[in-house]
Amino acid sequence: MADSTSSRLDRIENKLDSLADAMVSMARAEEKITALQDDHSKMYERLNRFSQKLDDIEKKVDDNQRTVTFINKLFWVVIVAAVGAIASNMWM
Repeated sequence: MADSTSSRLDRIENKLDSLADAMVSMARAEEKITALQDDHSKMYERLNRFSQKLDDIEKKVDDNQRTVTFINKLFWVVIVAAVGAIASNMWM
């Protein structure tokens, strides 16, 4: 009887040890998940900042495009006026 009780207690101890190991593994997994969530939120914030910077750059590009378009049109007006002046001097 003492032998069966002893083996039974040994089995219970083994099961308790395996449960303790499982709890430790779960705690480690939970810490990893928490760390991943923190990293995810930091990356999300960083991505938002990049998005804002990209929006600012897009606005500047639009302004520069308008300026370059105006300069391009002004250049062609000057060229046409010069060609017109040269042509009128040649035929007159």
